[in-house]
Amino acid sequence: MSLFKRKEKNKYEGTFVDSRLSHIAFIMDGNGRWAKRRGMPREYGHSVGAKVFKRVSEYCGDIGIKHVTVYAFSTENWKRPQKEVNAIMKLLEQYLFEALDTLAEKNVQIHFIGDRSILSEKLISLMDKVEKESACNEKILNIAINYGGKDDIVHAVNNALKGGKTSISEKDIDNNLYTAHSPSPDLIVRTGGDYRISNFLIWQSAYSEFIFTPKLWPELNEADIDNFVREFYTRQRRYGGL
Repeated sequence: MSLFKRKEKNKYEGTFVDSRLSHIAFIMDGNGRWAKRRGMPREYGHSVGAKVFKRVSEYCGDIGIKHVTVYAFSTENWKRPQKEVNAIMKLLEQYLFEALDTLAEKNVQIHFIGDRSILSEKLISLMDKVEKESACNEKILNIAINYGGKDDIVHAVNNALKGGKTSISEKDIDNNLYTAHSPSPDLIVRTGGDYRISNFLIWQSAYSEFIFTPKLWPELNEADIDNFVREFYTRQRRYGGL
């Protein structure tokens, strides 16, 4: 049973999700394995995974989590077969076209984090348009495309140096990360059964809580999100203190 009683469309009663959980991030792993177990090509798993991404990210916003970040494509994912890479980029393009029609209704402000310089001009143009048209919305959705945690830190340091800094502080890096508009994630969830963060939000995750689930990304549902939230609220977050 859900932790939240539906009051009306996109409204939930209860105070379970409060300011302690303002940002949740997902390492969306397992699309290819999910498809292979069903005798389908890996691209099919990404297609199903894209639908789960939309449903899960919207649900997180509905229950009061203002910031959601998803790891869609890493700087290392270019090593995958070209057919699979092309399928992922095509799914992203489709999502962007759909998002343009629903941005106001969903009240979601979309940010693309990562180095977009090597993406196609068409995709970059769509990303820029979606960011611009969603800028006044309240909920934040960060989509990591060609993103790497190490690259994020290097990018932040270089940006600070370009701004005239001669020495770099933690605050300088915070202010120049791709995610500077969002607080550090309170909770990071990785699906697929692996116990690593795979170069995701390395700086930002210093004090994040982690949940690793054997469920593959296409298997995730709203009840799982409720369980993750429930688990998060059992954690003692001391930040090095007592």
